[in-house]
Amino acid sequence: MKKIITTLTLGLMLFVFFSFSKWNTTPIYLDIPKNWPKPVYDFSKNPLTEEGFQLGRNLFYDPILSRDNTISCASCHLQQTGFTHVDHDLSHGIDGKIGTRNSLTLQNLAWNKTFMWDGGVNHLDVQYIHPITSEVEMDETMENVVKKLQEIPKYKELYKKAFGTDKVTGQLTLKALSQFVVMLTTSNSKYDKVVRKEEKFTEMEQKGYNLFKQNCASCHKEPLFTNDSFENNGLAIDTTLNDLGRMRITQNQKDKQKFKVPTLRNIQFTFPYMHDGRFNTLNDVIKHYNSGIKHSNTLSKQLQKPMNLSDNERTELVAFLKTLSDKEFLYNPKYSYPKNY
Repeated sequence: MKKIITTLTLGLMLFVFFSFSKWNTTPIYLDIPKNWPKPVYDFSKNPLTEEGFQLGRNLFYDPILSRDNTISCASCHLQQTGFTHVDHDLSHGIDGKIGTRNSLTLQNLAWNKTFMWDGGVNHLDVQYIHPITSEVEMDETMENVVKKLQEIPKYKELYKKAFGTDKVTGQLTLKALSQFVVMLTTSNSKYDKVVRKEEKFTEMEQKGYNLFKQNCASCHKEPLFTNDSFENNGLAIDTTLNDLGRMRITQNQKDKQKFKVPTLRNIQFTFPYMHDGRFNTLNDVIKHYNSGIKHSNTLSKQLQKPMNLSDNERTELVAFLKTLSDKEFLYNPKYSYPKNY
């Protein structure tokens, strides 16, 4: 039995070696911080390479993915704001069209099981189809995206370097985008440095952290600061949008007004807040949980009672939330617009 296992292991190693070496790719690896959970994303089905990452990076910043070549992924997902937008409540798309939701941040997605505010997508590799084909976002077809990319010599070269073929396909395009997006990891905020015992919280930040653990941590679970679930957080329904959240996907009344619990990492820079961008400041958000919750049958069990924080306590909680900012991530040049573009 031991010999069989050894043979199988050697065969797998040789397969991986030749998979990478036959077109001279450079393997790269996701940095998984100590004591973090195991990523959900299956890297064995899309091995990370520097060439695949760079192809995905070029695609992410290229408006060629949209019908009239005006909207890129980065149009709604700006690096300096945690890979989301901050200049309007709802996402803007092609021809000045306005969507129905605020864009989610793109951070630590290797640990996500579902995507979008309602969980309408359950795999990162197909997430991009939605914005590309949405009539209020990019309004394009994957078939035409492939056709346009195939006509550009630069992309034929990039696909050749990444996947060993200069033939552009929809599948390879989606995989390349994932290789870039899945590497957008943030784990070097002041909070992280405190956890690693490299720094200490101020007195105000420590008090805020204690308040966070008492009032927020059940949904915004450390270290990712989300439990990747769906909750009704007591927002009144916007009668214009009439967005029922998760219920749109499941058609289950029990999911009415439930939305994905977003990560709080880099929350200082990812305003406006909530699925419809209705709150502009962290103080507005905390005031909602303090006294603005609307009760309904599906309201999260954790929110049945308001927080009732004092003015000082709200200030302390905001001080802690700001320790989740990771400026190394927000300004990391390897995630920015490609220099050779």
